[in-house]
Amino acid sequence: MEGLMLARVLRDLAPMLPARTLGWVFPDETTAALLLDGVGNLVLGYRPPQPVLFVSRERLRGDPRSPFQRTLAARARGDLLRVEQLKLDRVVALHFAGESGFVDQAPTRLIFEVTGRNANVLLLEEGEGFGGRILMAAREVTGRRNRFRTIRSGGPYTPPPPYDKPDPRTLTDAQAQALASVPVERWRDHLDGLGPLLGAELVRRAGLEPGDVPGQAWPQVLDALRSVVADPSVSEGTMQGGARAAARSEKAASLRRALREPLDKRLTLLHNQLTDVGRAERGLEDAHADRADADLLMAYAAQVPPGAASAELPAFDGSGLRVVALEPQLSAVQNAEKRYTRARRREDVYLRLAEREPGLRAELAEAERRAARLETATLDDLEALEASLHDGRPEKSPFGIRAVTPGGHEVLIGRNNKENATLTHRVGRSTDYWFHAQGYPGSHVLVRTGGRDLAPPDILYAAQLAAAHSRARGGGSVPVDYTRVKFVWRPRGAPAGQVHYTDQKTVWVDATIPPAAAGSPA
Repeated sequence: MEGLMLARVLRDLAPMLPARTLGWVFPDETTAALLLDGVGNLVLGYRPPQPVLFVSRERLRGDPRSPFQRTLAARARGDLLRVEQLKLDRVVALHFAGESGFVDQAPTRLIFEVTGRNANVLLLEEGEGFGGRILMAAREVTGRRNRFRTIRSGGPYTPPPPYDKPDPRTLTDAQAQALASVPVERWRDHLDGLGPLLGAELVRRAGLEPGDVPGQAWPQVLDALRSVVADPSVSEGTMQGGARAAARSEKAASLRRALREPLDKRLTLLHNQLTDVGRAERGLEDAHADRADADLLMAYAAQVPPGAASAELPAFDGSGLRVVALEPQLSAVQNAEKRYTRARRREDVYLRLAEREPGLRAELAEAERRAARLETATLDDLEALEASLHDGRPEKSPFGIRAVTPGGHEVLIGRNNKENATLTHRVGRSTDYWFHAQGYPGSHVLVRTGGRDLAPPDILYAAQLAAAHSRARGGGSVPVDYTRVKFVWRPRGAPAGQVHYTDQKTVWVDATIPPAAAGSPA
């Protein structure tokens, strides 16, 4: 159900409240019906993905079929005082007065989340609004299922945040005119309480095509919207078309989330890497200061007393004395050499990162463009994109990611330290080839040759895979070492994936995923 449909049910029910309750019945394991004196059955169907709330005059039967339904029948007692809706969101609260008897029942609230696949019914303690302590829930939601929102018996209840959209019941002419450039079928994205079904009904009542932009006809659409607010029912033809639209919309949203998640992770990584570039650039100032201090120490080493914690030395530019901090256990020359080493390290880090910066910025811009396109992509576009990504994804095996070199040799790429150790020490034969990016944490890449030598294109292909699956990913001119597996060993006591190796050769490649080789698996 959509927000305006729920509002209509509550609007019709409100004048008959408070009402005496005559007990609960449970036609099935996901339906609860409350018999109201003089009203009928208030039916709560909470089976995902199509929960419903309605009043029925039909005679319903059924005993509780679950612990939650038994608790509901025992605790939600007394007069139904009032019902309320969270703005036009699909969240409804029913307030019960409680009752006195052999066992008194305190007042309670029943929260019905009519939210598609996440539909739920919760019994809460007495209170106002939509917050409070949960007595019991039909469906408990743990952090494993939803890391943003948990629902546990005995825990606090926080309702889903309502949509920050204009209320169509109070929409002004100025607000409607602001939507004149929005296609009629997309008005539901800008208004609270409208979903795919009522959005399709709005199009029908406005007498326009779904993709039409109202322009000067916006008053016509506003009149249709007001009629939908007054009567949020849907014609049979619109129901069928709207159901299809709802299914397509839900599928598109699911695909968009699935495609956006790895893209968001990549965007975060790129932003962090560019932050590292900025940090390394600021480190150049420290490197300059280290070199200046080291130059002074080398020039005036004879004047620095042994064991001193600092020294005042005349600056080369004649600006006066410069205080240089020292490590007392080191001589002046040793202090200078330590500063030179630290300065060189900072300069090397900056040069290495600065070389990668243009590529990182280009990749960031492209990732941001892809993210923007995802937000506006149609279902057909999303399905095509998913298919292209699946076709370009290397085949997975129990021992890492699988690829094939241009020469037809199988390549296995470790995805973590455990897989790296398995590939190198268990799967690889002594004459197979082993690749790893030099100086960067990353995957072990195993090329299974059966003792045959590798041709240069195969070497470059495997080396590029090793560089692309390392911390150097996205950079250029990355050194990659390769050798036979028999020259790779794990030091005693070393963690999984840590190795030493000899007899290696080194090639320099770009740290990007190479194009799939001819004949490689899709």
